[in-house]
Amino acid sequence: MMPSLPHQAGPPPRPDRPAEDPRHKARRRALTLLIIVLLIGVPAGYLVISANQSRDSGKDKEAKYSATGLTAGWPSKVQRRLYQVAVPHPADDIAYYETNNWKTSRLYVQFRTNPAGLDSFLEAMGVRREQLRKDELTIGERDREVSGWTFGGPGPWWGLTHEQKNPAPTQDVVVNLSDPRRPMVFVVSRTVP
Repeated sequence: MMPSLPHQAGPPPRPDRPAEDPRHKARRRALTLLIIVLLIGVPAGYLVISANQSRDSGKDKEAKYSATGLTAGWPSKVQRRLYQVAVPHPADDIAYYETNNWKTSRLYVQFRTNPAGLDSFLEAMGVRREQLRKDELTIGERDREVSGWTFGGPGPWWGLTHEQKNPAPTQDVVVNLSDPRRPMVFVVSRTVP
């Protein structure tokens, strides 16, 4: 006969817990709800805000790159440096447009300035005001169509082409001096990538 094995004792008796107070129960449930909201709601809110900012950024970029004509405002510093178009201070009526393809990239810029600003702009390009030629519209028909510029208003109109060796850009400049105190400048700067 086999000896009998000792039996394992059952769990110790539990002391009776007092019934949970309703206020304590409500506080515990509120704390649980707050923790759930914080763990789920905050990250979800962050994702919604982030998605909206990303979508808005994409819309801004889409508008910028789908522009089909001059856009009011300053070209970026990178554009001004790449195309060597130093818009002077003071200047107003500033607008620009950039086109790129596998053959040639162009930046179209227009602005109004004062005589010192015109001299400063031309000097930054490496030319002088004396190099401007009266009635010489150096910006061609194709570039006029792209930019929407028409040079038929009151003049006199002055122009020059500043050619440089690649990869430096070549600039075509037309200046309207109908108001000599406020010359209007039109520039097409093109570079071959």
